[in-house]
Amino acid sequence: MTLQIGLMLTGMLGIGFLAQWLAWRVRLPAILFLLLAGILLGPVSGVLKPDHLLGDLLFPMVSLSVALILFEGSLTLRFHELPGIGRAVRGLVSYGAVVAVVLLAIAGHYLAGLRWEIAWLFGALTCVTGPTVIAPMLRTVRPNARIANTLRWEGIVIDPLGALFAVLIYEAIVSRHQGHTIGVFLATILCGCLIGTLAAWVLGFLLRRQLIPDYLQNYGTLATVLLAFTVSNTITHESGLLTVTVMGIALGNMRGVHIDDILDFKESLTTLLVSTLFILLAARLEWPLPDGMLWAGIAVFIAAQIIVRPITVVVSSIGSALSCRERALIAWVAPRGIVAASVSALFALKLEALGMHDGAALVPLVFILIIGTVVLQSATSRPLALWLKVAEPEPHGVLVFGSDSVARAIAKVLKDAGFHVVLADDEWDGVRRARMDGLTTFYGNPASSYAERNLDLTGIGRLLAMSMHRERNSLVCVHYRQEFGREKVYRLRNLPPQEGNNDRTMLAGTLLAPPLFAEDMTHARFAELLEQGWRIKSTRLTTTFDWPHFIEQYGSDTVLLFGVEEKGALRVASAKRTLEPRPGWLVIALVPPETTKAPVRAE
Repeated sequence: MTLQIGLMLTGMLGIGFLAQWLAWRVRLPAILFLLLAGILLGPVSGVLKPDHLLGDLLFPMVSLSVALILFEGSLTLRFHELPGIGRAVRGLVSYGAVVAVVLLAIAGHYLAGLRWEIAWLFGALTCVTGPTVIAPMLRTVRPNARIANTLRWEGIVIDPLGALFAVLIYEAIVSRHQGHTIGVFLATILCGCLIGTLAAWVLGFLLRRQLIPDYLQNYGTLATVLLAFTVSNTITHESGLLTVTVMGIALGNMRGVHIDDILDFKESLTTLLVSTLFILLAARLEWPLPDGMLWAGIAVFIAAQIIVRPITVVVSSIGSALSCRERALIAWVAPRGIVAASVSALFALKLEALGMHDGAALVPLVFILIIGTVVLQSATSRPLALWLKVAEPEPHGVLVFGSDSVARAIAKVLKDAGFHVVLADDEWDGVRRARMDGLTTFYGNPASSYAERNLDLTGIGRLLAMSMHRERNSLVCVHYRQEFGREKVYRLRNLPPQEGNNDRTMLAGTLLAPPLFAEDMTHARFAELLEQGWRIKSTRLTTTFDWPHFIEQYGSDTVLLFGVEEKGALRVASAKRTLEPRPGWLVIALVPPETTKAPVRAE
């Protein structure tokens, strides 16, 4: 039995990884492949039976996992994102959520035949938009910042509120005493807010005073989150989700508390938990569904997508700064996620224990709604965002750190090649000269907290660190690895390789990004060559004038800098990666002065 449990759990981890990897390759939310894997393993083949596999541990494990997922999501919420979207967010998670509960309950009653008590519970469970599916969908859709921030805030804040709505209605079903239920609801909110705030303050105090060593911070945070969740649930039933959400928002907005390492750890842990949970919960579905349940679920899904969500957004966004186009996309994007799946399964079991067997209809209806919203919205949201003109452009642009003659020359030639370029530095004289050259600039350190709030990275997907300060180049590269990815961050050497490889001067490998251009190219040498009359040339290669012909005409000393493919993709020449320009490419190279005066073919 122990071997079987271990084999099944490790098998789920492997299948979850493959589903996440496949989702990354085809740029679709991983929930699609995770649900498909769970359905194939569970109701279709019968290989995975979560209730038999884990027994009484199943739902405690689900509850703790959901708590960690919500905490990780709430850590990313920043109050400085609210100007311009605050009214819409408040509407969506308050009276807008109530409107959604009412309309979904009506749909559940009249379209799926649920009795009113169960229909109200269905409405409360499905009014939420899950952060576990919002985040990957936003990465694919890439809407503008106001839409993305609105959907992220809504998805994270409304998850615990939806659970609280469900608790309220469940208590009403059980007790039949409305006054008692309101008291329980208020006590749940009060308990969740107090314990969440207190836990965040205590953890923030310990982190700010360095009372927890770095290697124990992730462990301590994990233990504190789970302790706060279980204590809150023990004091007031089902208040734990609100507790961890309040704790995450409070901790993420504390000044002087560095949570980057904690956030990285929680993000990795969340990916693992989401992958496992969706497979487990999908495997609990029964197949075939009861007669008429499939068509009833499809009808409820259509009503939720076409009627309920648009009405909710229109009511919630009255008086907000969102444009009509932005509201239209928000009205279309409302995928349901892990909280709806897990809580519906939990309440279905509790209702069956009370003798209300029609509560079992909750699970298939909720899963049909999850699958329907994710599939439809994943396939259509990006084209809709482009059609509405509220999508960010493809991230082909370049952020150049530095403002001296070298950085300005590179930024200008990339701009002339058709790329969106932002030059950032905190040295005013260089920034002023860049502005006179017609470049888009940002005056400030791009790795500063000021830049996090004010540096517009719309359409930017690559960093070239080219300042004259070696350590600051490395710092900016480390900062933007999370934003752009390791393969999109480069630096121009400040020391020759023979000096930079000295053990006394060489920076740690974790601080280094791939070096730009030729093996022996440094910032000082590049600047010296420009002073000697070397020029940066851009030439379109053809089958009759290819790269060897270019070298023959301009000399073997030519330094290849960039290549632009026919479809517009930028390729960066690096000492770690040799470029082989092909016909049709636009090549950008540094050529000697004596060859620039020679007659050349038309560019």
